[in-house]
Amino acid sequence: MDNSQLRDSDLVPRGSDDRPTRTIVPVQYETRMACGLVKGHAYSVTGLEEALFKGEKVKLVRLRNPWGQVEWNGSWSDGWKDWSFVDKAEKARLQHQVTEDGEFWMSYDDFIYHFTKLEICNLTADALESDKLQTWTVSVNEGRWVRGCSAGGCRNFPDTFWTNPQYRLKLLEEDDDPDDSEVICSFLVALMQKNRRKDRKLGANLFTIGFAIYEVPKEMHGNKQHLQKDFFLYNASKARSKTYINMREVSERFRLPPSEYVIVPSTYEPHQEGEFILRVFSEKRNLSEEVENTISVDRPVKKKKTKPRPGNTDQESEEQLQFRNIFRQIAGDDMEVCADELKNILNTVVNKHKDLKTQGFTLESCRSMIALMDTDGSGRLNLQEFHHLWKKIKAWQRIFKHYDTDQSGTINSYEMRNAVNDAGFHLNSQLYDIITMRYADKHMNIDFDSFICCFVRLEGMFRAFNAFDKDGDGIIKLNVLEWLQLTMYA
Repeated sequence: MDNSQLRDSDLVPRGSDDRPTRTIVPVQYETRMACGLVKGHAYSVTGLEEALFKGEKVKLVRLRNPWGQVEWNGSWSDGWKDWSFVDKAEKARLQHQVTEDGEFWMSYDDFIYHFTKLEICNLTADALESDKLQTWTVSVNEGRWVRGCSAGGCRNFPDTFWTNPQYRLKLLEEDDDPDDSEVICSFLVALMQKNRRKDRKLGANLFTIGFAIYEVPKEMHGNKQHLQKDFFLYNASKARSKTYINMREVSERFRLPPSEYVIVPSTYEPHQEGEFILRVFSEKRNLSEEVENTISVDRPVKKKKTKPRPGNTDQESEEQLQFRNIFRQIAGDDMEVCADELKNILNTVVNKHKDLKTQGFTLESCRSMIALMDTDGSGRLNLQEFHHLWKKIKAWQRIFKHYDTDQSGTINSYEMRNAVNDAGFHLNSQLYDIITMRYADKHMNIDFDSFICCFVRLEGMFRAFNAFDKDGDGIIKLNVLEWLQLTMYA
């Protein structure tokens, strides 16, 4: 029982505010009682003993107040008058000394009277080992909820729930229980919030947290892709935490058949940002890991050249000629556009689309577009390069409109994951978090020009990486000159 935590929950002030039950008691409510204990305070159990007192055995509990100097003053306390009736050898064994060090003895009867909650804290369940006990396997995953990207809230919020971090759990072996005919795996899931106690002085409270467990369909076994919104709309959870509650840790024991599952930890409300640790303990072997997409980009499929259809030759050449004439009017006789000219073109076109909310493309974003398409290093776009850029912007515009479901001219940052994927970019959770922080506004919305700038950036960085990745192993080595050239002109 070392390192156990206790809380005198019966002595938490009543009716002082509207806090949910079983919450951590704020420091201002921790006051000393006549017996020397501090109500609402956490103590550690540091020892258990039996002592001989007046011919009878008495069960004792040794406690420690992390504050120090504030101690229990009842029976078996440091200054208890009846210590004189205890044998000297017994006192030495109990290491009795009258000091205000925060550590003291009390009888077991007094202990169960004054304390109502005992939390046994072990770093992991596999620490509970002995020659006679069966060991547990444990897997530990650290993650975080990021507002606007992966802080989707509980199942009551179906539009964002699927964006929460997801962890695949493979239960591989059934329990060794000769009395149980069921093919069942026993395991325990523990979800713990990180750094919330440290942030209490800044006014941060514990979030209300919980988790749900879903079985992965057989056809999706081994597929590490993030499960989408539709999966959670049409599939019920196989198990879940009994309740969402504002405690530091929520844990639950389950019994499920061997299979592949996904665990979705979440706060109750969406948009709540924080870090967590998810641990899975099992009697038998299991595999638990975060669902992470492989970072990649869809390469364009080279279309075979086909003979033009009869009657279409004149039409196609006419379209190309029309595009060339428009470009010449904008670019001038040199048939190239600089960043300023590109900015004027794009903003003129976008302003005609009232369904697109934008503050206009900036000069810097237009420079990035030129860097993306500038194959000859001139710092300008010729007709062919501009035409290629224009086709991409039109394709990205269609994706943007698809996810602008409320026709507000913006898309919700939670939808950016799917939009990026539809454009052929496959990223992991860390990169989606970065995109949200970089391109979303304070309302977690992304307007059209930010959307296009994000895609231009992704396209350019993937293209540059693939140019250096000669052997295709996903690893490149750059010297400082190459690195600066790559990042400065992007």
